[in-house]
Amino acid sequence: MNNMLLVAIGGATGSVCRYLVGVWALRHFGSAFPWGTLIVNVTGSFAIGFLAELIVRRFDASPEMRLFMITGILGGYTTFSAFSLDIVSLFERGATVPGATYVVASVAISLGAVFAGLALGRAML
Repeated sequence: MNNMLLVAIGGATGSVCRYLVGVWALRHFGSAFPWGTLIVNVTGSFAIGFLAELIVRRFDASPEMRLFMITGILGGYTTFSAFSLDIVSLFERGATVPGATYVVASVAISLGAVFAGLALGRAML
């Protein structure tokens, strides 16, 4: 139960940060391009790389700290960061084909799922 609370508090914090970045980007750059999402995905990807290295290798942090920071905060901020870290991990292990397959499948299937969800939602109205 303690671990779920850490993830929940971290997730709420990350979600609020994502919202604030989106509002900031909308005010500064307008709505013609999804700048907020791009900024969140790039900064989240940088943060997960930095924190994964810092927490795991430099500070040997507890599993609870990793849950709070990476799964909680960054999970609430952006799941793209986790996707990015998974890809890099596969490539660093030399699993080039599985890594490339994961990229293509994730993007293609996710986009297909959005179109399918839109179609189903529209058909139900």
